[in-house]
Amino acid sequence: MLNLLGSRHRLCDGISRREMLKIGALGVGGLTLTDLLRAEAAAGAGSSHKAVIMIYMCGAPSHQDMYDLKMDAPAEIRGEFRPIPTSAPGIEICEHMPRMAAIMDKCVPLRSVYGSPNGAHDSFICYTGWSTQNQPPGGRPAVGPVVSKVLGPTNQAVPPFIGLAPDTGHPPYGSPGLPGFLGVAHAAFRPSGPAQKDMVLNGITSDRLNDRQALLRSVDRIRRDVDASGTLAGLDSITQQAFDILTSSRLVDALDLKKEDPHVRERYGKGDTKNFGDGSPRNLEHFLMARRLVEAGARVVTLNFGRWDFHSDNFGGLKNTHLPLFDQGLSALIEDLHERGMADDVAVVAWGEFGRTPRINADAGRDHWPQVGGGLIAGGGFRTGQVIGATDRLGAAVAERPIHFGEVLATLYRHLGIDPANTMLPDLAGRPQHIIGNYAPMKELI
Repeated sequence: MLNLLGSRHRLCDGISRREMLKIGALGVGGLTLTDLLRAEAAAGAGSSHKAVIMIYMCGAPSHQDMYDLKMDAPAEIRGEFRPIPTSAPGIEICEHMPRMAAIMDKCVPLRSVYGSPNGAHDSFICYTGWSTQNQPPGGRPAVGPVVSKVLGPTNQAVPPFIGLAPDTGHPPYGSPGLPGFLGVAHAAFRPSGPAQKDMVLNGITSDRLNDRQALLRSVDRIRRDVDASGTLAGLDSITQQAFDILTSSRLVDALDLKKEDPHVRERYGKGDTKNFGDGSPRNLEHFLMARRLVEAGARVVTLNFGRWDFHSDNFGGLKNTHLPLFDQGLSALIEDLHERGMADDVAVVAWGEFGRTPRINADAGRDHWPQVGGGLIAGGGFRTGQVIGATDRLGAAVAERPIHFGEVLATLYRHLGIDPANTMLPDLAGRPQHIIGNYAPMKELI
């Protein structure tokens, strides 16, 4: 069945307490019109199709072992990895990322990202640009739900916001970005695993589908009449989009990787579809699926990758389980976007919730370090082949150009055609809320 994901706590409109939200129960052939998507069709959706793919690196990777190696630091800080030159003059990155090194002229390492309030594992700041503290009623929405609300779908059969994230042992590692006060109608559509086979009619005729759609409308009118709390009010758009998907092959085709060129599939690779510990899979096919989804019309696709929380055996974990696969998947995505002429329209960002300690601990690991971390951005028509920001000699503090998560999100909103300074949305108390606060787009990128 199709899944509408919120949080494992109660959503702002009180519908669910688990991440899997069950909505309705109308059977349509092989499809159960429960657990469907989100995005209502907003009137006046723009004709342009800019998109964002965000890779959330669950558990926070070590910035000083990827894009910000400190070769002049003492051994207990420096670690065992060595830098290699890249296609961007003057930029060096980790030796275990040779494919990314070859396309660094198409990327921008961010070496001075800050904003995590306390070093707790939570994807929230990556998706929203906000701290979890002092939230308005219902909670702040992630970038995907905001885009769903403000712009709506580019095509009625393709949700504007899609999350490629499974359930995980640590719930924030499996979050695609929550809708907050925007409600379930703008939560992520998560087409993982068996859900794909439920997105087709399985033999039912379009006439029978129309009959059942009429029946559902009748039943829903009764349910709304008796629903004093108003919790069902956001489900009309979900139901309509369910029927839109059933009568179009666009989304199903995008999710069917067998339709992709075998050489392209080989470039991306497969990775590992199993969750890594309490984190997410290292599924390289999700990178390819993300590209196919934005090509089909999705505006925001989030994907969750691995578990980078190496408190022990940091270097073995990185070089043996994470960096080679990440290097392959991300480089394939960025190259593919350029080769297809999509790089100006699709922005890609990859990051975690904070950095790692400069000093290597007694278990050869690095611990949480909210003072500064890193990330990488590509595409979007941005000025690439440059580094933005710097840390001090030990990688412990920002030395040049602090970059708040909110600035990166503001840049992505601008890329999508949303004014980050003046766009406000009402929370559950009816008060208008800024989508990203006082943070402005990064001038170095645009």
